[in-house]
Amino acid sequence: MARRIVSIGECMIEMSGGEDRAYRLGYAGDTLNTAWYLRALLGQDWSVDYLTALGIDRYSGDIRRFLDDNQIGTSHIQTIHNRRPGLYMIHQEAGDRHFTYWRDTSAAKLLADDKPALAKAVEGAELVYFSGITLAILAPRARGRLLGAIVKARDNGARIAFDTNLRPALWSSPRVMMGVLTAAASLCDIVLPTHSDEAPLFGDKSVDDTADRYLELGVEEVVVKHGSKEALIATATERVRLAPAPGAHVVDPTGAGDSFNGAYLAARLGGKSLHDAATAAHRTAGIVIGHKGALVDPGLVQQ
Repeated sequence: MARRIVSIGECMIEMSGGEDRAYRLGYAGDTLNTAWYLRALLGQDWSVDYLTALGIDRYSGDIRRFLDDNQIGTSHIQTIHNRRPGLYMIHQEAGDRHFTYWRDTSAAKLLADDKPALAKAVEGAELVYFSGITLAILAPRARGRLLGAIVKARDNGARIAFDTNLRPALWSSPRVMMGVLTAAASLCDIVLPTHSDEAPLFGDKSVDDTADRYLELGVEEVVVKHGSKEALIATATERVRLAPAPGAHVVDPTGAGDSFNGAYLAARLGGKSLHDAATAAHRTAGIVIGHKGALVDPGLVQQ
């Protein structure tokens, strides 16, 4: 039987490009992006399931088919009849990307409303992955249900990986965001924060400060991403610093951090060292930023 990974979050309709007002329709979302690269980089002895909620509209059906066609499991996706997927558009301006979102009626906001279905979805998983955005879109009680299911999965032997993925606009206040994300991180084995996002809110002066803050919560492995600068991978006994290879051609940085996470986790699940996992993660992110949109053809990142 295949070893199982469950990634939890929101899959959205992605409209990328924007040149001459022409957009390319795709599907993406932070935890889906990571699941995509886990699926691309792990062999068939692993299964990768995506846990979300969708509606019964055309695009919800298209998302299910898209995931099925790309060997990402859909058996635990919930159906919410009066909801549909969220949508976002990416446009480039002044050398940077900008996002506009429509997600008020997103079905994924209700992904943790059915407690028994949630427990069944993570049952038997070897790795459970979620993010700060996963938590941000949920109502407070639903966050509690999700974290409860994650605790139970961990008690049953799953490793838990978490990208804090700070998005202040999705939270009622910075205080609530910081409190929830800190509590969630304390339940995890691997945390993958981005230093430039964390520093303004938590006061981290360096990547080491970011790593130390999570290590002090009891996290075993902290992977601090830092854009084009050195990433820091820290445990209680080891620190690895590694910058991406120079010369990457940046077309669209959307999904770079998510692909980094997917490649890093795939390498670690395959028994690679911290250094080799970081090398694989930088390599994958370097390929992704050279293409438009968050998801690139799996063949481009497979070695």
